[in-house]
Order: sequence, then structure tokens, then C-alpha cells
Amino acid sequence: MKSDNPISPSFPKDLPSLVLFLAVVLGVGITIGVLNTPGAWYEALQKPPFNPPNWVFAPAWTILYILIAIAGWRTFLRAPDSRVMKIWYGQMVLNWIWSPLFFTLHFMWTAFAVIAVMLYLILNFIGGSWQPDRLSAQLFIPYALWTCFAGVLNLSLALLN
Repeated sequence: MKSDNPISPSFPKDLPSLVLFLAVVLGVGITIGVLNTPGAWYEALQKPPFNPPNWVFAPAWTILYILIAIAGWRTFLRAPDSRVMKIWYGQMVLNWIWSPLFFTLHFMWTAFAVIAVMLYLILNFIGGSWQPDRLSAQLFIPYALWTCFAGVLNLSLALLN
């Protein structure tokens, strides 16, 4: 009988790769967050009524980055050269370029286009992972929901300003 668990039976051997995924995703994400802060420009923007306070973003993204890293790690163990793994890489790159586009360069419309493509890739990751690794797909659902919210917020800010 085939196991539903895509993680190899030698879990302790795979632990260093999990640590690496977590370190890279969190490390790059946190570094980008520190280097591309909202700042005075963002504070001066007219905001929609549903704009959350700035303190919400760091804990939300920390949790999401952990989920993203685990899903990427599981996918890498199962199918490192697969289409789904390439989708994971693609959404990660788009995720990391959004903050510099929005907060540093103030390219709100370009950032919105990036978030739209990122959401498309996230949904494709969920769809492509659902059969072979439902847990990885499920780990991306909060990310998809947050990205939808972030896209609406990005679009609202672009329209209001």
C-alpha cells in the first residue's frame, strides 16, 4: 500500500533541508521587510477603512513564511524537479519583489500586477499539490487568503492615491 505521506521515511535525515527552507524563506522575507519599511510615504497615503494597523503584518508574514517553507520543503522532498516545485519558486520570487516595488519604489500598480500573478501561482500550487500532497496544498490556503486580502488592499491604495 502506498503511503499518503510524501515525506521520506528517513525524516531525521531530511531535517537539515527543512531548517534550510525555513532559514531561507524567513531570512529573505524578514530581510526584505526590514529593508523596505512602509515609512512616511505609506503613512501619508489615503487608506481604505479595512487597512490593518502596521503591527499586524510582521506576525502574519512570519506565520505565513513558516507555512510556505514547510510546503516548499515537502514538495522538494517529493518532487524536486516538478512543475509544482517550479511554481513554488516562482511565487516565492514574486513574493520577495513585491515589498521593494511597493514600499521602496512606490510602484503601486506594478506591485498589484505582481500580487495578481503571485495569487495565480499560489492557486496553481494548491491545485497541483492537492492530489499528491494535500497537506502542502492546505498549508498554502491561509497564504492564498492573505494574498487575496493584500491584493484588495494594494488595489484600494492604488485607486485612492
